[in-house]
Amino acid sequence: MFEKTYDAGSIEPRIREVWQDAEAFRAGAGAAKDADPFCIVIPPPNVTGSLHMGHALNNTLQDVLVRFERMRGKDVLWQPGTDHAGIATQMVVERQLAANGEPTRREMGREAFLERVWSWKEESGGAIKGQLDRLGASCDWSRERFTMDAGLSEAVLTVFVRLHKQGLIYRDKRLVNWDPKFFTAISDLEVESKEVKGTLTHFRYPLEGVTFDADDPSTYIVVATTRPETMLGDTAVAVHPEDERYQHLIGKNVVLPIVGRKIPIVGDTYSDPEKGSGAVKITPAHDFNDFEVGKRHKLRVINIFDEQAAIALKGNADFAEGLDAGVVHAIVTELEGKDRFEARKRVVEVLEQQGFVEKIEDNVHMVPFGDRSGVPIEPFLTDQWYVNAKRLAGPAMEAVHEGKTQFVPANWSKTYFEWMENIQPWCVSRQLWWGHQIPAWYGPDGKIFVERSEADVARMAQIHYGGDVTFATRAEAMAAWEDPETTGTVLYRDEDVLDTWFSSALWPFSTLGWPERTPELRKYYPTSVLSTGFDIIFFWVARMMMMGMHFLNQVPFDTVYIHALVRDEKGAKMSKSKGNVVDPLELMDEFGADALRFTLAAMAAQGRDVKIAKARVQGYRNFATKLWNATRFADMNECRIDPAFVPSEAKGTLSRWIITEASRTANEVTRGIETFRFNDAAASIYRFTWNLFCDWFLELSKPALMGDNEAEKAELRAVTAYVIDQILIMLHPFMPFITEELWQITADQAGIQRDTLLIHAPWPVNGFEDAGAADEINFVVDLITAVRSLRAESNVPAATEAEVVVVGGSRLQEGWLAYHDAAIRRLARANALKVSDVAPPNAAQSVVGDVVACLPLAGLVDLEAERARLAKELKRLEGEIGKIDGRLSNPKFLEKADADTIQEQREKRAEAEAKREKLEAAIGRLDPVS
Repeated sequence: MFEKTYDAGSIEPRIREVWQDAEAFRAGAGAAKDADPFCIVIPPPNVTGSLHMGHALNNTLQDVLVRFERMRGKDVLWQPGTDHAGIATQMVVERQLAANGEPTRREMGREAFLERVWSWKEESGGAIKGQLDRLGASCDWSRERFTMDAGLSEAVLTVFVRLHKQGLIYRDKRLVNWDPKFFTAISDLEVESKEVKGTLTHFRYPLEGVTFDADDPSTYIVVATTRPETMLGDTAVAVHPEDERYQHLIGKNVVLPIVGRKIPIVGDTYSDPEKGSGAVKITPAHDFNDFEVGKRHKLRVINIFDEQAAIALKGNADFAEGLDAGVVHAIVTELEGKDRFEARKRVVEVLEQQGFVEKIEDNVHMVPFGDRSGVPIEPFLTDQWYVNAKRLAGPAMEAVHEGKTQFVPANWSKTYFEWMENIQPWCVSRQLWWGHQIPAWYGPDGKIFVERSEADVARMAQIHYGGDVTFATRAEAMAAWEDPETTGTVLYRDEDVLDTWFSSALWPFSTLGWPERTPELRKYYPTSVLSTGFDIIFFWVARMMMMGMHFLNQVPFDTVYIHALVRDEKGAKMSKSKGNVVDPLELMDEFGADALRFTLAAMAAQGRDVKIAKARVQGYRNFATKLWNATRFADMNECRIDPAFVPSEAKGTLSRWIITEASRTANEVTRGIETFRFNDAAASIYRFTWNLFCDWFLELSKPALMGDNEAEKAELRAVTAYVIDQILIMLHPFMPFITEELWQITADQAGIQRDTLLIHAPWPVNGFEDAGAADEINFVVDLITAVRSLRAESNVPAATEAEVVVVGGSRLQEGWLAYHDAAIRRLARANALKVSDVAPPNAAQSVVGDVVACLPLAGLVDLEAERARLAKELKRLEGEIGKIDGRLSNPKFLEKADADTIQEQREKRAEAEAKREKLEAAIGRLDPVS
């Protein structure tokens, strides 16, 4: 039964079951055995995650691609899976333990904690899979992978060990982003910079060999810092080598206040002569830029913090080297164990007492925070595992240069190259428990064994040590090393785990079974398209390129499509703090998945962010309703599928026109999807469905469908059913649920059995074209549209019929006017349709191709009153434009307003300018025509 009302809430769950029962998403479903492959690997969402608008956009666009290629007969695999999300998952479980009053992670121990995490993962993790299912994501869920499943763990082990044996993974002491709350290194992507109100403290560092006098600038150098506590680890002061103020001091020393350490004054271009005093303190252990300066000048590196970012000077040999023992003792007594912020306050107090503070200024500056912990991160010097990314980057860059992988839009390749050309060693170790534990074991002599298993390590260690080998925890092993009675050799495994981006870098081939040469790997690798966000071009895309080229000597994907950001309706970036986050799950609850999907696709223009508004989603829900009602109208008029119907044999001009436009639209949609111009493809099918088919074809068909010409009626019924089928096919990648439902309903109403579900139906390829029929009906449609616009813009009452005069045109067009006279008059609300050589006076005019449509206004409207109304509106609009121009030309406004606000003002001006042009044209139409 054809329900009267479209109800997404009941249709979508039912259609999901239909696809599930038919295993419609399985790799190769609906394709011939020798079909060309098409593969997309899903960017694996965190197992802790919930569907947000960025997920909804990206997965909608991927689904459009895979449904499109599936209907084109390709062997499609959309490979799904989730990421174990090391720090996020560990945080979730630790919070759960705390909420339940259970022992902490460290109290229960690593093994028990990991059991708890796996239990949480099985019970509560992966909710996003069901949410993607609701969205209509046609992934092959039977092949779902997890970055810590057995197969992917095997791939991770293989890659780590091979890279280590090739000298491309190594252990080194370098600065990392350190999260003092979670006690782990984190990636740049997990760092969020925030504007903070703080202070800038200016210190006087006395020159060596002169008597310090706070009133005599020649006895000291002034440096400024927002982190005074780090001065304890200073090992130099840098000045620009061409700064005449300091050139004579380069090579000399200053004496570090409080500490008494003599540190050199070095010449380095890192120092900006125009900024502050032109001199900067250098703390290599606690600042990334300072670390590089330190390497250039071979400076000492002194770490003054512990893992909690508290002062750690007691027993700190690096700090104490060369210092008076009494001074060290006093400093330790005063500051040891103090939190960095407490130490900051105390250091400033002491320096003020000793006369070394010149001034303290209020200062607003950017501070990096851990995005999950919410605390300021510290550059921290630790031993970590690194990948020699520079060596791996070469082939990955060359592949893009040669066009083996292309970015869409192409400008994102510049971002890729900028990062790759300046690539630093990749820190891959994390001080967490949840993740792939690093396959490295340590011996008492400092020897590190990197192997795939304990058995392999035991064999290598026995050869190295020449005796029995046992394994223990780190604490147990270190105790055994100190015990002279220990027999044999005790090893312990590195407690750290790998960065989640390490396992994700292998995603395109590990999910297909590598390191085994599986049939799936041979068929689907390299994959076809990667769709992702610009923010992870370096963190994920580049690393997949590096790993794919290194281990398979092939790019992992041919094309990288970079989708835009989803912002709120005003163009502002969504954030919980702003309260402007739009929840896709709520939108699906209210309007259905199809409406949300179509909204996102329709707005996914390359290079332009998506501004999501509830009203837009509601509008596309109305589009779905329009399609439903049109199909129901067709059914009520007995427009049923005719298996014997041949489109090219249609006789009527109206029939041949709509079939031609359907064919043209199929070409436009195909071209749009192929070129990743999803908005163009969506606009084409929307225009055809709503405008050409529903508003024009069905309207123009009504007289014939209600007439007595049975042959004409039969053809229009068959054509209507055929075109509805074409619409369902073309619209399916964007709105899969309603189209699959109507595909079944229309077959049932016709009493036929479809060959396939719509998801596997063939994509339109007929290419039918009748340019003559298209020109004729499009002329009629454009003429009626122009007259309707003239009526609206001239404020002609809707119920008033008016004369329409057509000026110019060919004999052919005059014939079209005569043939379609009744339809034009009916749909344009005209009491007469005339052809003339000249335009009548006081007529609103609009150019339609080779003719001019004229609407004589005398007697229809009060011309003077209408002129006054339009003039008043024009004056108001010009005032609005003037205000906007005033803002945009005001330097203070441009300085204070953010980019989103400025762009909003520019868009408002463009809209107002377009309205002004229409008003001026409307006023011009009211002037007498001679």
